[in-house]
Amino acid sequence: MTNSIIWAAGGTGFTFLMTSLGASFVFFFHNKTKEHIQKIFIGFAAGVMIAASVWSLLIPAIEEAESNGGIGWIPAAGGFVLGIVFLMLLDTIMPHLHPGSKEAEGLTSSMKRTTLLVLAVTLHNIPEGMAVGLSFALAAQHGDNSLYTAAMALAIGIGIQNFPEGAAISLPLRNEGMSRGKAFLMGSMSGIVEPIFGIFTVLIAGGIQPAMPWLLSFAAGAMLYVVVEELIPEAHLGEHSHIGTLGVMGGFLVMMILDVALG
Repeated sequence: MTNSIIWAAGGTGFTFLMTSLGASFVFFFHNKTKEHIQKIFIGFAAGVMIAASVWSLLIPAIEEAESNGGIGWIPAAGGFVLGIVFLMLLDTIMPHLHPGSKEAEGLTSSMKRTTLLVLAVTLHNIPEGMAVGLSFALAAQHGDNSLYTAAMALAIGIGIQNFPEGAAISLPLRNEGMSRGKAFLMGSMSGIVEPIFGIFTVLIAGGIQPAMPWLLSFAAGAMLYVVVEELIPEAHLGEHSHIGTLGVMGGFLVMMILDVALG
């Protein structure tokens, strides 16, 4: 259990660090990134999350269930649906505002616009933290080096897409009139939920080992909900949507190569 927590903390700590590095762009750029660059970044994040959901979460969930003598598709499908429901509830309840939007989503709140912007990115980061934490927990349970490298590949992929995500929150906050230091802090802290949820899910998985296939597919369902509900629509807003499409394809390709080459 201790080994699992250490690995999960290291993996999600890396993804959090990448978010912070991206948020540091606020010290070097005066304006928010251009719209077409944003589309590429958002599309790339979507592609990474789609590939990670399949290779790093759903396939291992099926294999884990079958190795335990169960029917592979049952926990994969059941956990997947539960993950969708979980994120749908969070999306409905938690007040948040997406960059470029005028009206907040979720329950009515008196929170500042800047806080709502941070909460929107925080929603995306919850399933990412769960995914990385669970991948390391699975590797620790089996003591399999190939599973450790697969978990590292997932952490690298999520970290790569977190880099522009950090900039995507700190630069708009600066544009809203926030100081550079505070915009960096808020952008960086939007990623703190990754180590929190990563370690939390490891603790659950360690206490109830048969639940691992359900938890892996749960994280996959939550991630794909974010992709379909938020990222792909944002990547295709306005004209020239092929830019966002290429971003999705590129992210998928990079995550697939990382997972297969290192797995």
